[in-house]
Amino acid sequence: MRAAGRFLKGHWQLLCLTLAVAALWQTPALLPLRILTVYLHELSHAAATLLTGGDVLRLTIDPREGGMVISRGGSRFLGLSAGYTGSLLIGSALFVIALRTDWDRKVLALFGAITLAVAVFYVRNLFALGFTLVTGALMLAASRYLSLKINDMILRVIGISSMIYAPLDIWDDTIARPYLRSDARMMAEEFGGGTMLWGGLWLAISLGVIWFTLRHGLGRTSNIPLRSPIRFLR
Repeated sequence: MRAAGRFLKGHWQLLCLTLAVAALWQTPALLPLRILTVYLHELSHAAATLLTGGDVLRLTIDPREGGMVISRGGSRFLGLSAGYTGSLLIGSALFVIALRTDWDRKVLALFGAITLAVAVFYVRNLFALGFTLVTGALMLAASRYLSLKINDMILRVIGISSMIYAPLDIWDDTIARPYLRSDARMMAEEFGGGTMLWGGLWLAISLGVIWFTLRHGLGRTSNIPLRSPIRFLR
């Protein structure tokens, strides 16, 4: 009981934030956040392609929360695997950075700059172009004009959303509905093993990453101080 009490006291803000995101996840209020997680998924496909020597021809996202990367070359295995796992790793990294460092402004600015670069070089459809340009600009503005605490909260929300999205989407796309044309379905067609096998493997990896992130990232407390400390001048 004491351990549970200490945990609640040290992390009550994070628990409330997680419950709020989970409760509102399917509502219109969080549609932009859900589309952002789709963007992270497609960004991970694109990054894996580029890092393995391929070319990204086009990155697409749509208001129905769909997305696609058209690429040429690179590692097909890593490119297909990177969608769910890569977006989760990005979210986990943002979450830990928010909790354990004061790099929030710099990281959000970098994220915004990357998003604007993606818009310029790889996005061709109108909705995705508008979304990435606006999102990138808002991230840069937040990093420049908003407080460190608000930047910290933005990274936490993105990180938590990615950690919620990845396992749920893996389950829905590859295990609950294995007939969909998902990344796991394409992995099965090209490398064998079955859609549910790849989905189950990615689900296990995602749960392991989330456990590791929470186990080693939380620390004694994750609460953001609500008041600035009082300083006395002499």
